[in-house]
Amino acid sequence: MLNRVWLFFFVTAAIAIVIQLFNGHVGVLSDAVNGIFSSAKLAAEISIGLIGVLALWMGLMQVGEKAGVVGVFAKLFEPLLSKLMPEVPRGHPAYGSMTMNLTANMLGLDNAATPLGLKAMHDLQSLNPDKAVATNAQILFLVLNTSSVTLVPVTVFLYRAQQGAIAPADVFLPILLATVASTVVGLTVVAIVQRLSLLNTVVLGYGAVLFSGLTASVFYLLTLSASAIGPISTALGNGILLLLILSFILIAGYRKVAIYDEFVEGAKGGFSQAITLIPYLLAMLLAIGMLRASGALDYALQGLAGLVSMMGFDNRFVDAMPTALMKPFSGSGARAMMLETMEHHGVDSFAGRLSAIFQGSTETTFYVLAVYFGSVGIRNSRHALGCGLAADVGGIIAAIAVCYWFYG
Repeated sequence: MLNRVWLFFFVTAAIAIVIQLFNGHVGVLSDAVNGIFSSAKLAAEISIGLIGVLALWMGLMQVGEKAGVVGVFAKLFEPLLSKLMPEVPRGHPAYGSMTMNLTANMLGLDNAATPLGLKAMHDLQSLNPDKAVATNAQILFLVLNTSSVTLVPVTVFLYRAQQGAIAPADVFLPILLATVASTVVGLTVVAIVQRLSLLNTVVLGYGAVLFSGLTASVFYLLTLSASAIGPISTALGNGILLLLILSFILIAGYRKVAIYDEFVEGAKGGFSQAITLIPYLLAMLLAIGMLRASGALDYALQGLAGLVSMMGFDNRFVDAMPTALMKPFSGSGARAMMLETMEHHGVDSFAGRLSAIFQGSTETTFYVLAVYFGSVGIRNSRHALGCGLAADVGGIIAAIAVCYWFYG
C-alpha cells in the first residue's frame, strides 16, 4: 500500500511539474531540486533529535516494568477487557500484553507499542479456533489500538519543541478530547457489529470515571478565556509527565530494583530506533516535498478549500488535512505531513496545531491491520477495517471541532 502511495505522489508531482512548465513556470524545476535536498536534511535533523527522548522513554518503561507499575495498569484494565472480550479467559497472558500495548499508546510511545501489540496479537491467536480468520477479540483489540486514547503524546510534544513551539505541550487537552472521541466511536461501532453489550456495570463504571473526568475538564475550560486555555493545558501535560517519571523511578527504588542498570539497558534501544527512522522519514518527506514544490498539493488543497468555502464553512482546517488523510495509511507519512505543515505554516499556526492534534489522536489503521494480522497469518479480517476507519473519521471530526474551540 505504501509503495503505491509513494509512487502516486511522484506521478502526481511529475504531472504537476509538466503542467507548470507548459504554463511557463520554469522555476518549478529549481523548487523541486531544492525540495529534495531540504527533505534529506530535515529527515536527518529530526531523527537525530529523537535519539535522546526515545532512549529516555525506553529506559523509563523498562524501569516501570521492573518496578511493577506496568503490572498495576494490567490489573486495572483486566476487568474492563474481560467484559469486552468474553472469549478470553481471566488471567490469560493476553491481558498483560494488551494492557502494556494500550499503555504504551496512552503514553505516546509509538515505537514501543508496536512490539507489545504484536505479542498481544500472538497471545490472542493462541485462542483462535480458525487461524486464518480474525476473532472478535482480535478485531476489538485492533480497533482499540488504532483509536487508542493518547494520555501523554510525548512524540508530538517533542516535534513541536523541535520546530520552535512557544509551549510544546499546549495541545495536550485537545489531543486528549479528540482521541477519546475516536475511541468511543470505534468501540461503539465494534459493539454494534459484534452485538456486544456495553450496558453492564463494569463497562459503564469505567466509562463513568472517564466521562466524569472529561466533563469536569470541559466545564472548567468553559470558565476560562481563550488565552488562559493554553497555559492550563501546558501545566497539565507537564504535570502528568513528571508524575509518571517520578512514579517509575521512586517505586522501583523502593522495591530494590537496579534502577540505573535497568534504565541503561532499556535506553539502548532508543538510539537504534531513532536512527532507523531516517530512511522512512526521508522517503515520505521527499515525496511530500516534491508534491509541495510541484504545486500539486497546493492545487488539491485550494480545490478543497474552495469547496468548503462554497458550502459556507471556514476553510483554515484544510491546510492540516494532509496529515489526517495520510495517517490511516502510514504513521511515518503522517508524521512527515505534520512536520511539513509546521515548516510551511508555522508550528503555532492553526494548521500547525491541528496537524499535531491529528497526529496524536488518530492511528495508522491500514498499517496496523496489515502488520498485526499478517504477523499471525490472518487472511480474513472481517469487519476490522471498517470499524477502524470509522474510529479514524470520528477522531478527525473531533480534532477539527476541538481545534476551533481552543484556537479558532
